[in-house]
Amino acid sequence: MFSKLIAVIFLLSYAQFSVAHDPGLSSTDVIIKAQGVDAKITFSVQDVEALVPMDSDQDAEVTTTEQDAAKPKIAAWVQQGIQLTLDGQIIQPLAAGVVSFDEQNNAHIALQYAQTPSKQLQLQANFLSNLPSGHKQFVTIKNEAGQGIGEKMLSQADSLIVQAFPVTTASNAETPSASTFTDFFLLGIEHILTGYDHLLFLFSLLIVTRSFWPAIKIITFFTIAHSITLGLAAFNIVDIPSSIVEPLIAATIMYVGIENIVRGDNVKGRQWLTFFFGLVHGFGFAAVLREMGISSYETGIMLPLFSFNLGVEVGQITVAAIVLPFIWWLHKKPLIEPRLTPVCSVLASLAGGYWLIERTLLS
Repeated sequence: MFSKLIAVIFLLSYAQFSVAHDPGLSSTDVIIKAQGVDAKITFSVQDVEALVPMDSDQDAEVTTTEQDAAKPKIAAWVQQGIQLTLDGQIIQPLAAGVVSFDEQNNAHIALQYAQTPSKQLQLQANFLSNLPSGHKQFVTIKNEAGQGIGEKMLSQADSLIVQAFPVTTASNAETPSASTFTDFFLLGIEHILTGYDHLLFLFSLLIVTRSFWPAIKIITFFTIAHSITLGLAAFNIVDIPSSIVEPLIAATIMYVGIENIVRGDNVKGRQWLTFFFGLVHGFGFAAVLREMGISSYETGIMLPLFSFNLGVEVGQITVAAIVLPFIWWLHKKPLIEPRLTPVCSVLASLAGGYWLIERTLLS
C-alpha cells in the first residue's frame, strides 16, 4: 500500500515538468482601421517550438540567432493557420507576418490586411487543431481608437469568432463580460488542476496536518494571499516578471519539503509561512495572463484576473477536500504514518529542486 502511494506521489512530482506552469493560452488582438485590419497573435515560445522547432543544433538552448532563423517558418505557420473573412470574402495578408519575441518568452506575430469590413468579420483559428486539445485562445476585436467591439475565447471545439457591422451598443450590453468571466473562471480551474507545482506545494503543506482546523487555516491563508496578489496585479501596484516568480515558486516547494523533514508534524505557525509563500504563487497566477497580453475590452485585465484566480481558488479547495481525508486516513495507519511525511517531503523537495534548476540554469 505504502509503495503504491509513493509511486503516485513520484508521478505527480515528476510528470510533465516542461508544462508545470503552462495554462495552454494564447491571444489575438484584431484592430479594425479605416484602411484595413491589423492582427497580432501572441503565443508562448514553448507552444510555438512544439510545432516549429527552433533548436537547430539540438543543444537544448535556443539562441537569438536560432530564433531569428525560425521567424519565417513561424510566420508561415500562423498565416496558414488563421483565416480572415471580410464581408464573405477570404482575405490574405499584405505580406508575411512580422515575428518578434519578448523577455517574457512570448512570440508575437503581426499581420496586416488591406480591406476593412462593412458588414461582417470572421476569424477562424485553424492552428488550434495542431495545439494540445485544452489550448485556448482569447480574441479581442477593437476599433482604431481602442474601443471594444467583440471578444471570445476560442478552442478546438469552437475556433470561430463572428462580428457583425455596424456594431450596436445594445448587442454588446452584457454578453462579453459574462462570457469572459466564465471562460477565465474555467481556465483557472483547469490551470490549478494541471499546475503540478502549485498542487505539490499545497500537498506539501497539508501532508503534516491530522485534523480539520490546521488544514482550514492553511487553505484560508493561502486564499487570502492570492486575493492580495490579485489586487496588487490588477491595479498595477506590483508586477513581478515570471522569470523571477517561477524560480521562487520552485524554491517554496523545496523549502516546505525540507521544513517538513526538520519539523516533522509540527504545524504551529504554518499558516504564516503559507501566507507569505501564497503571495509568490499568486504572482505566478497573475503573470500567466498579464505577460500574454490578455485584456478584456470592457474591464481591461481586472475581470480576466479576478475570474481566473477565483477558478484557481475553487480548484484548489476542491483538490484539498478530496486529498485531506485520504491524508488523515493514512496518518491513522501505524505502518504508514511514521514514513508518510518524511518520504513525501523528500520527493517534494527533489521536485522543487529540479524545477528550480530548470527555471534558472536551463531556461
